[in-house]
Amino acid sequence: MISNSKQNHRVVSGMRSTGALHLGHYHGVLKNWVEMQYEHECFFFAADWHALTTHYKDPSQVPQHVTEMVVDWLAAGISPSSSTIFLQSQVPEHAELYLLLSMLTPVSWLERIPTYKDQQEKLKQHDLSTIGFLGYPLLQAADILIYKADLVPVGEDQVSHIELTREIARRFNFVYGKESDFEARAEKAIVKMGKKSAKMYRNYRKAYQETGDKEAILKGQALLDAQRNISVGDRERLFGYLEGISKIILPEPNAILTNASKMPGLDGQKMSKSYGNTIPLRSSADDVDKGIRTMPTDPARMRLTDKGDPEKCPVWQLHLVYSDKARREWVQEGCTNAGIGCLECKKPVIEAVQAELDPMRERAVMFEKDPEAVRNIIIEGSEAAREIARETLDDVVEAMRFSNFS
Repeated sequence: MISNSKQNHRVVSGMRSTGALHLGHYHGVLKNWVEMQYEHECFFFAADWHALTTHYKDPSQVPQHVTEMVVDWLAAGISPSSSTIFLQSQVPEHAELYLLLSMLTPVSWLERIPTYKDQQEKLKQHDLSTIGFLGYPLLQAADILIYKADLVPVGEDQVSHIELTREIARRFNFVYGKESDFEARAEKAIVKMGKKSAKMYRNYRKAYQETGDKEAILKGQALLDAQRNISVGDRERLFGYLEGISKIILPEPNAILTNASKMPGLDGQKMSKSYGNTIPLRSSADDVDKGIRTMPTDPARMRLTDKGDPEKCPVWQLHLVYSDKARREWVQEGCTNAGIGCLECKKPVIEAVQAELDPMRERAVMFEKDPEAVRNIIIEGSEAAREIARETLDDVVEAMRFSNFS
């Protein structure tokens, strides 16, 4: 069966470079990166410009934080031979696209992002009344659109950012995708596909536009994905022509969530450095053991004989991530009937976390001993990423009919 899914989607995602990572990062994004890198064309970047949105007063630690974070990526299983690992600030096209997109993005779109007011409230120690902080979702959109990403693996709290990115792409395409000779250029592009493919394309286009046949548009998109005789610009033009709209200059990406995208911290809140409730990926076995053993539990369980409610216990949130159905049933039964103690309940969680972190600790040692190798991975990845970013920016400038005199 023909699908509109590309055989090799382009995946783009990044993380703010604020230092070493924790299990929240792993379950929220990294685990998904590791799984996707062998099936798709992946671009993963250290977002050092984004780090400035909250740490602009003292950016001196950002370079070290970048290294620490990339070491954690590599320790978690991200492979430079399967993914492009790069540094945001080494690809200035991100900033150029951000500037151009800012000219047509309403301020109200940025202000309605849920994390905007939430972070201002929770990070009161920082003065976040800056243009940079208000505009960081737009810079994030530029980070994604500059690579014409198909998929963006993110945590649950970032889904609204991807929706904003889609809106911005849609608005840009509507405003600037209206080529005066669009139809003529699309018809010329169809001919380049060859007689058989051209005929199939026209049939799919007619079926969709005349009858709304959804299967026809899926087959038409799959046909375009497989074409090797047309340029990227013509392919984007024909995607738009297929649907009866203008040229699609900036494709709309889709968010991809992991099954456990919202990782609970040691206090039951979302795991975050800001809340001081994390389990770092390179935590020692002793620190992991101590951190989980001292986690708060259901306040009603003051004594072993007191009955509890797992829903009121932060440890239960970790069981939802690490325990299978049988183990969770054991916790439910033992807690509600005072059949097990809190330390007994925590033990399988500790064992599961240790088993997950052990191989990461081993891989991290290798990269910690060779920082030059980490640096080279970042430099080579940044050069590769910039080549693609430059192509997109050229398309954007051409669509805007805005000459940069280059």
